[in-house]
Amino acid sequence: MNQGPLLTVDTATLVATTFALVGASVLLHYEVLKGLSILLGRTAAWHRRRILLMVFALFGLHLAEIWCFGIGYRLLLATPANGALTGPASDAGSLLDCVYFSAVIFTTLGLGDVVPSGAIRFLVGTEALAGFMLLSWSAGFTFVEMQRYWRDT
Repeated sequence: MNQGPLLTVDTATLVATTFALVGASVLLHYEVLKGLSILLGRTAAWHRRRILLMVFALFGLHLAEIWCFGIGYRLLLATPANGALTGPASDAGSLLDCVYFSAVIFTTLGLGDVVPSGAIRFLVGTEALAGFMLLSWSAGFTFVEMQRYWRDT
């Protein structure tokens, strides 16, 4: 039984977009952590301020990554062949709904009030893995930086 080509143009675009979003998030994460490490090392403020600076910077970093994925969902969902997000909201494909959905997936919260269907599920599963890894990376970074600052005081 012939099922057609393995990757259609729409599917190839979705896969390429998924890898581009993950790659951009990992590179952004790396660069921000590298810069933050240098900045924290140069900050003469007492350690509590350094820790607060770090936590707020990481929070902003994760929000930026969530927004990137949310915008990616919105752009991909403009093509019906990529699938849809459905849920109780009247417009589950709006930008803010896509960002909300991205936050739920990125944090692996998985509420289930917005449900993906179709090929977009590839991005959803990949974002969950990327989000888990990036959040874990931030937790490890925070642990190391806190050890360093509390040891120095």
